[in-house]
Amino acid sequence: MNTLDVILWVVAPYVSLTVFVLGHIWRYRYDKFGWTTRSSQMYESRLLRIGSPLFHFGILIVLLGHVGGLVIPKGWTEAAGVGEEAYHVLAVVLGTIAGVATLGGLAVLIYRRRTVGPVFTATTRNDKMMYALLTVVIVLGLAATVAGNVVGGGYDYRATVSPWFRSIFYFQPDPALMAQAPLLFRLHAFSALVLFAVWPFTRLVHMLTAPVGYLTRPYIVYRSREERPGARPPRRGWEPIR
Repeated sequence: MNTLDVILWVVAPYVSLTVFVLGHIWRYRYDKFGWTTRSSQMYESRLLRIGSPLFHFGILIVLLGHVGGLVIPKGWTEAAGVGEEAYHVLAVVLGTIAGVATLGGLAVLIYRRRTVGPVFTATTRNDKMMYALLTVVIVLGLAATVAGNVVGGGYDYRATVSPWFRSIFYFQPDPALMAQAPLLFRLHAFSALVLFAVWPFTRLVHMLTAPVGYLTRPYIVYRSREERPGARPPRRGWEPIR
């Protein structure tokens, strides 16, 4: 095993995870007011209503697919009665649809930020870097799915990428597994490590904050102002005599 593989698939994952965890702790302690998406809805809402749901629902399915494919061992799904062929078809179809939806939503959001003046003005260099990195990760993931499973006739990443991913958390990382994976899968994995490393310092931190309190928060009661002398401006013209 060469030194580069050890750096990429042993050292880099732990560096990325360490920065991810400690970065969020630091951000929460010293930048609570910055823990936000910095919403730009007040500037423009038409494109946002299209791009935001498309991106968020797509990325949610992508996330669930990654959890199922990387965390759950192949033997577990087979024991549950889901064969390799059925899993392969389901993963490719859902993964491709979710990837296209996520990329399409992201394209709408980027177009909105570039073409709507106030939104573009509120976009920082940090935001531009985040959007560029997100695009790279999503495009590489979609390309790996299409090239490895649609064009290439099928690639079982659960025999290489998934065991490597789990071995990181066993503290016994096996870089030889990733060295066997196709180039697109390795590029996608490394770009994801970079994304997780910069995650705590971008607006992506809002994805780790679920508004659970809204489920139990009491209703807000609005009451109209009672009419009394001086409570409303006088009308022009004659007032009726009662």
